[in-house]
This record gives sequence, C-alpha cells and structure tokens, in this order.
Amino acid sequence: MLIDNHNRKIDYLRLAVTDRCNLRCNYCMPAEGINFAKNDRLFTIDELSRLSEILVSQGIDKIRITGGEPFVRKDLMVLMRRLSKMEGLKDISITTNATTIGKYIDELKKLGIMNINVSMDAINRETFERITRRDHYDTVYNNIIRLITEGFNVRINFIALDGQNTEDILPMLELTEHYDVSVRFLEEMPFNGGSKTFDSIVWDYKRILEYIREAHPDYFKLESPKTSTSINYRIPGFKGSFGVIPSFSRTFCGSCNRLRISATGDVITCLYAKPSMNIRDILRSENSGEKVKEQILKAIGSRSKTGFEAQGKYKGVFDNSMTSIGG
Repeated sequence: MLIDNHNRKIDYLRLAVTDRCNLRCNYCMPAEGINFAKNDRLFTIDELSRLSEILVSQGIDKIRITGGEPFVRKDLMVLMRRLSKMEGLKDISITTNATTIGKYIDELKKLGIMNINVSMDAINRETFERITRRDHYDTVYNNIIRLITEGFNVRINFIALDGQNTEDILPMLELTEHYDVSVRFLEEMPFNGGSKTFDSIVWDYKRILEYIREAHPDYFKLESPKTSTSINYRIPGFKGSFGVIPSFSRTFCGSCNRLRISATGDVITCLYAKPSMNIRDILRSENSGEKVKEQILKAIGSRSKTGFEAQGKYKGVFDNSMTSIGG
C-alpha cells in the first residue's frame, strides 16, 4: 500500500504511453506543436508492462492510460491485453480524443476495458474545428455515440474556455438528456505549452454551475466517491449526468489518490508540481524492481499537500503542455 506524507492512500496511476497527439488544441499547445520526445526516450510496451506490474504490487489497483493521444501508438493494444490479465488490477481506463479509437472498440469490449474518457470541448462543428485546428468532428462524435450505445461507461471532458466554447455548455449538456453519458465541465489549466499565461480564470466551477442552473434550476447533486475530482449532478428526467471538475480551483487535493508517470518516465505527484524524478533509466537498469519501488516510495513520501503549495514551489511560468504530462 502506498501512503503519502499527508496520509493519503495512493492507488490510482495515470500512465502516459506517448506525448504525441494528432490534434493541436489551442489551449494545450501552440499551432506548430511542441518538441515531442524521441522514441528512445519513450517507454517501450514491455517497459510499460513491467512498470505497471511493479506499481500494482505496491498497491495501485486502477490504471488510466493517457497520452498525448494513446491510440497514436500502434502497439497500444499489446499493453491493453497485458493489463487486462494483470492480477490485482481492478480498473483499467483510457483517456482519448476519440479520433482513432473506432477500430479498437470491439477488442476493448472483449477485454472488459469499458471506462473511456473522451476529451471534446465543443458540440458545434465550427467551434470544435477552431479549437482543435483539425476537421475530425464527425469521427469523434460518431465514435462517442458508438461507445455509449455499445455499453461503455463514457465520460466527456469539456474544458470551459472563456471566449471560445462556453456557448456550447448547454448544447453539450443536452447529450445527457438522450444518452447515459456523463459530461464533465473542467476549469481551464495553465498547461498549454507556453501558448498563454494566466493567473486566474473567468469560468470557474461556480460560474459553470450558475450558468447551468439558469437553464435547469432543478438539477440535484449526486453521491460521488471520496476520491472523485468531479462534483456530480443530474437533471430530472435526463438519462445521463453532468459534473464540474475544479481543476484550477483545486478543491479536491485533500483526497487526491493519484500518481502520474509521463511517457518519458517523469514521476509527477501533482499536476502543479515539477516532476519528482525520472524513473525511465532506473527501470532500464539491472535489478530494477526494488529500485523502482524505492524511488516511488520516496516520491510519494514528499508530496505537496495541495496544488497551490506545489505551484508555489514551481517558481516560474508553466511552459509544459498537458500532452507531455499525461493529462
């Protein structure tokens, strides 16, 4: 069992398999992209499997596969097959932009990997294409509907971007009227590859809720797991639910159970913190199992209490992209 220095149990790993993405969302990176890591700096599938085994042996029982965009790795399903057979691993999930997941849906269902988060920041085609700088709207929308209708637990993550997509909040919410899907509205975060700097946000979770209440004054709060980052609600008569994630306000730090490891091996104990260390070369050394465990324990034992405390130690402007730190 992994217990941090603030007595929080760490049992959830967000494991990035790549820093590459086939979209160029304007809140995530500049139009020209970022300097993606060379292949030899990325974990191999064998290394990702080995690392997962080690962490599961330490008490991790949920792994979310992230990127970049995970499905740009052609060998991703090799890892998913191995994870699906891993003893002690109770929950396997994926965060994706749903552009290329279509060809893998049948096998994911066969493997029992049914929890899929989809990043989609607009239901309007023009807004979607303006934000992503790509024309994949039909593919993304159709894949989302297919996932929902085939029984996957789908959660759509929508980042509220002032002046860009907030007029899509209510139309996106309408999906929950007709489909058993969860739409979560996130606050904007400063991990955009240096494309923008900000110290505050206009659309925090309170404003998002107030905006929704104007149209749906009778929505009610749902019970959520203690470790949930999302505060969840339902509108009477709707099939699905919606939530808000205070990712900039950081109201959920007290129950944080997450550990992030980037595709290049950075161990990140808080989104707003610098990496604690890099574990890639340690994993590639001889007798790596115990060394990795030791370093993970060391990282877990020196976590910041809150994201604000972590950011205070950062000393400077964030210039990293969400695609490079595993979402």
